[in-house]
Amino acid sequence: MLPENNSRAPVTERIAAWSVRHRAITLVGWVTLVALALLSGTLLDGESRRSTDPGESGRAQTALNAQSTFDPMRENVLVQAKGPGSPPFTTNDELRRATDDLVTTLIRSGAVVDVRSPLAADGAERISQDGKSGLVGFSIAGGEKDIRPNFEAAAAQVEQVAARHPSVRLGLSGDLSLSTVVDKGIREDVERSELLSLPMTLVILLIVFGALVAASVPLLLAGTSVAATFGFLSVVDDFTPINSATTVITLLIGMAVGIDYSLFFLRRQREERARGHGVDDAIRISARTSGHVVVVSGVTVVLCVSGLVFTGLDNFRGLAISTAFVVGLAVLGAVTVLPALLSLLGGKVDRGRIPWLGKRRTAAETSRFWTATARVVTRRPALWGGLATALLILLTLPALGMRLRDPTPAESLPRSMTTIDAAVRTQEAFPGVVYPATVVLTAENGGPVDSPALRSAITGLDRRIGETGGALNKPIAVANVGDAVVVRVPLSGAGRDPRADAALAKLRTEVLPATIGRVDGVEYAVSGRTANARDFADRVIERMPLVFGFVLLAAFVLLLLAFRSVAVSLVSILLNLLSIGAAYGVLTWIFQDGHFASLLGFTPYGGVVGWLPMFMFVLLLGLSMDYHIFILSRIRERRAEGAVAAIVRGTGTSAGVVSSAAVIMVGVFSVFITLSAIEYKMMGAGMAVAVLIDATLVRGVLLPAYLALLGERVWRPGRKPVAPGRVPELSSPNA
Repeated sequence: MLPENNSRAPVTERIAAWSVRHRAITLVGWVTLVALALLSGTLLDGESRRSTDPGESGRAQTALNAQSTFDPMRENVLVQAKGPGSPPFTTNDELRRATDDLVTTLIRSGAVVDVRSPLAADGAERISQDGKSGLVGFSIAGGEKDIRPNFEAAAAQVEQVAARHPSVRLGLSGDLSLSTVVDKGIREDVERSELLSLPMTLVILLIVFGALVAASVPLLLAGTSVAATFGFLSVVDDFTPINSATTVITLLIGMAVGIDYSLFFLRRQREERARGHGVDDAIRISARTSGHVVVVSGVTVVLCVSGLVFTGLDNFRGLAISTAFVVGLAVLGAVTVLPALLSLLGGKVDRGRIPWLGKRRTAAETSRFWTATARVVTRRPALWGGLATALLILLTLPALGMRLRDPTPAESLPRSMTTIDAAVRTQEAFPGVVYPATVVLTAENGGPVDSPALRSAITGLDRRIGETGGALNKPIAVANVGDAVVVRVPLSGAGRDPRADAALAKLRTEVLPATIGRVDGVEYAVSGRTANARDFADRVIERMPLVFGFVLLAAFVLLLLAFRSVAVSLVSILLNLLSIGAAYGVLTWIFQDGHFASLLGFTPYGGVVGWLPMFMFVLLLGLSMDYHIFILSRIRERRAEGAVAAIVRGTGTSAGVVSSAAVIMVGVFSVFITLSAIEYKMMGAGMAVAVLIDATLVRGVLLPAYLALLGERVWRPGRKPVAPGRVPELSSPNA
């Protein structure tokens, strides 16, 4: 039985003991916490805080946000003949009739303003360079509440005109149409990830535990932790931006760590019961060992991800907060709710056994395969450790050519989407129109900036565009936004490629200073998709050494406190760096170089998402510590058996839990490969590969090899081995 009071027991054991003695309070308290989180998200949900971009694009955004009105949403309709070999736009009667019909219909609808037509007297620049396409541009009319219904009305009018002219292609793309399709894609991806991840995880847990009740417990705790986190984040969103990508990542992390932590605890409790301990005694031992591992792992994940705060980027700060919430709740549930629930269920936790599987899984046997592997590796550690290290370095080599570049919506989403196809065609016919640079002009001393001198400078800017050798393109669009003036300038390139970056630099450093910069009292700042991505990438690269340094130092200190061994800390970090590097290499080889593109359903665009390497680094370094801490704690428990025997036994006994946890985590991450956005595919593939490498090659070969090479020196001098058969306290001197 659990002791009523043991002040010398580790904190995790005392917390578990209290939870078992007060099962009703613990379980009701957890349900209440989840309910309050969901209610707070509903009742206290206010206006979501907007994120602010870094650098010059952030200054432009801040200037626009300060205006009494907003920058009007600009849309474009590409007018093209569907069949090949059609006459040029200027002599194609059907294209001209369709254009005239479209312009007239849009103006009559009252849903749009500032309609620009290639048929107008000044419309020559709205005819493509090859002469085969025309471009109709307009802004969505009305105030902020009218934008969505007016856009939908305009889109419906475009479809009606297209139906009246079946031989003409009318492709709508622009600010709102692209953001709409992106939002819809993210929403559908989230729904698909939930639909696929939960049943798949339950199936894996059924195989792992062989019983329906035991499999449902980790899923229940992980699911409630994620639900509570979403509730709390609805309130946090009022103060710190929480974007849609953060929501998806929170679901991913919450399901992965929530199930892992429950799995560690539940499997240890099963092992102790199989050794003859009663239910509550098994819970005590599990809390002392696996519970301690869970707490250390959770703190490691939170500290590592908190390194993202040093980027100074709003979205990364929101991601760090969301991770802290979901991991913290997962840890809390694992050391309080799980012991209470296991004590309440007792032997009933094994009910609902799967035929031919349940009995064998309940025994929680040592893995023969990984025991044999560890035995072979420890006999010749230098050979096997060297080969495994060389293989990981070989996998890392493609990462040396990694190019950090965010995809445009047309590169992120499949072209089978109508809006994406229209955006691609428009970008080909009118380079830069879909992703223009947005130049925000304001008065230095406040007040209206528009003046004859400024208009003359804008005319000069328009003339200079023709002198840039195609770096900047026409047509430009000018609009008054409150006291500011906004000029949209099409850039060459695909929106976020080197050509677009070069065009942006030319606009910022040459063209604008030579035109707008000569008007006294006028300030300017450039934003837009290209500028936002460039400034974001520059900030990430600038702060990357600080983030990496903090994460490595935090992980080292935590491992040092947990194991009191400099060698263990350094080896663990080194092995994690090898697995992360290999994941970088595989990610680059697949997505940047385009291997398996048809199989995975993406079109390579020649880069890797700019934020992903840093995100993978901080998260993987935290998550992979789960396995290392768990395995090392099992090895340390058996030190009295001898260094090599402890490595072999510790690896074999921990293999079942680590393999099961890795399969679940790889499964959850792999779900994201099936989603539509290439960013999620990259994230899912990169994380899945890293976890797979860490749970197999690193766990089964490199860690035993390095520990065998170091021998007893890996542990702190003066630490005495534990007598065989005794379960040590991880925080005790003999741990």
